[in-house]
Amino acid sequence: MAEVENKYPENAAGKFYVDDQCIDCDLCRETAPDNFTRSEEGGYSYVKAQPENETQEALCQEAMEGCPVEAIGEDGA
Repeated sequence: MAEVENKYPENAAGKFYVDDQCIDCDLCRETAPDNFTRSEEGGYSYVKAQPENETQEALCQEAMEGCPVEAIGEDGA
């Protein structure tokens, strides 16, 4: 389970975040490309923009549920 204290600093402020368990599998970026991107330097994903509508919210939720290492959380601030 993702832990807010281990989230990457690049995450956009808000509900969703990616923590240091990310294995750079690309699932979140493919599922919700408007909200997730890749750190080329670090080799991990992070939230580039919080969801702005119900569709994006649902896609972020889907990415979180599908994350193979549970690196996406939804309690960030």
